[in-house]
Amino acid sequence: MFVLFIGTSVVFANTSGANARYAAIVVEAKTGRVLHATNADTRNYPASLTKIMTLFMTFEALKTKKLRLKQELPVSRVAEGRSPSKLGLRLGDTITVDTAIKALATKSANDVATVLAEALGGTERKFAILMTKRARSIGMKDTTFKNASGLPNRAQLSTARDMAILARAILYGHPKMYRHFSRKSFTFKGQTYRTHNRLMARYKGMDGIKTGYIRASGFNLVASARRNGKRIIAVVFGGKTPKRRDRQVARLLDKGFASLQTMVAKSGKQQNLTASNVRPQYHPVGTVKKSARRSRRPLAVNPASGRVRSWAIQVGAYNRYKPAQLAVTRAARAVPSLLGQKFRIVRHRSKTRRGLQIYKARLLVPSKSNARNSCRALKRRKIDCMVIWMGPRS
Repeated sequence: MFVLFIGTSVVFANTSGANARYAAIVVEAKTGRVLHATNADTRNYPASLTKIMTLFMTFEALKTKKLRLKQELPVSRVAEGRSPSKLGLRLGDTITVDTAIKALATKSANDVATVLAEALGGTERKFAILMTKRARSIGMKDTTFKNASGLPNRAQLSTARDMAILARAILYGHPKMYRHFSRKSFTFKGQTYRTHNRLMARYKGMDGIKTGYIRASGFNLVASARRNGKRIIAVVFGGKTPKRRDRQVARLLDKGFASLQTMVAKSGKQQNLTASNVRPQYHPVGTVKKSARRSRRPLAVNPASGRVRSWAIQVGAYNRYKPAQLAVTRAARAVPSLLGQKFRIVRHRSKTRRGLQIYKARLLVPSKSNARNSCRALKRRKIDCMVIWMGPRS
């Protein structure tokens, strides 16, 4: 299972007012560490960013041999009737999977998106259900798809954070296919189509991935750039114009690279693994330290011994113990009612990936209602969390 988790440790933040649909996030691609977030969990219309998910599903179908690159796919009346942007396919035409991938990544062709959807799901509606299910399985918890193209649908929604998760899934789940998002043009039936992603030619190190626009969404862009061995992903929803969106993405990428050059890396690669894939081991229960400047001594609490049975708030998962400990400390400082609570770092050893250790950061709380209220408070402060029961097998 390919699951990605993007944390909430923000290195630089934009706290200025934004319009209702503007959202942005910048993450370090390798670790998922968040470098900037504005309205990152606000649900907006993804528009043609949807096609990144359609391509992700296509890449998975190729990997499992459900599709072949040279396979000819038929064009239905439904696909023919899709509104632009499109290739102008006609009922009875066929298009190869390879050409369809290029058309989606470069031309953002809506008719081709429907062709792929029907090939994989039978109908586009059924394929959208599969898209949503797969999106949730890789951590895109706030995304719902209703079609394969991103054409207007009031229920088709996603977030900047979820799109960053999807970009990482493409980069690291299908690295050989990611090159399609770097295409500047492709030719079909004698006509050359150029990419809509104009920033790619102007921003040093940028090599993908996709633009999106409908009137209700504004101008969206998921971008990825690499400099000096570091890769960053930036997502912007709701740009006023293509140029203003591109300038904003360029600024965010610049800030992201600058922050990576000056900061000391304190967090490891974050994971979110299912219980069926891991075997838990336990570290001693610790105590969250006070945030007061005058004293750094731990609060006077009795550490729990052995296994615990308690409600808990999980605030992250990391590949090292120290970042997990920092995460619970940061969460407790953000919500004063959590100060003095005990925490537990649960270590999981993967059964499928040798040597992989995952450290889950959890704050223990007295009750389920307390956990829910505290988690809501953390989310208001842009700290992701989830409420769990800490039993013998958790």
